[in-house]
Amino acid sequence: MSKANVAKRYAEALFQIGVEKQTLDFLETELVTVKEVFTSNKELVTFLEHPKVENEKKKALLKEAFQGFSGDVLHTLFLLVDRHKETIIPQMVEDFVTLANDAKGTKQATVYSVRPLTDVEKQSIEATFVKKLNIQALNITNEVDPTIIGGVKVKIGNTVYDGTLKGKLNRLERQIKVVN
Repeated sequence: MSKANVAKRYAEALFQIGVEKQTLDFLETELVTVKEVFTSNKELVTFLEHPKVENEKKKALLKEAFQGFSGDVLHTLFLLVDRHKETIIPQMVEDFVTLANDAKGTKQATVYSVRPLTDVEKQSIEATFVKKLNIQALNITNEVDPTIIGGVKVKIGNTVYDGTLKGKLNRLERQIKVVN
């Protein structure tokens, strides 16, 4: 079974626990923190992946690092350590966040722009896509990309809405090539 499928299964199991206990938001907050730690601390990941380090030492480090976190999150991390699946933790968190967002009618979006967007611009983009996609809310992460030239590119899930000047020029170029 692929790592993506395994990560999705763990995410779904933890999601079901969150639904039953009505702790989705709480679990999501903790898991996002876990992902940030795993993506920013390469030494931790190296330690957890090392085959000669005993699982009990790995669990002790996780327990200390995530002290005060819910038993559900810690138990899931311990289970992944026991099954030598530490590498899927960031993907599992992403899958969990996606499930939680779908349950709340929310989507994640990355908006690429030539400069940082103002709050008014973010609200305008959110309002447009909330209406277009018939969702409750859109969580926007803004990334500055100087190659865009102008306009914005919005990525929601696997769909990209390209309203950039560069994108329009590329489409125009393809149309011209078809005509010739």
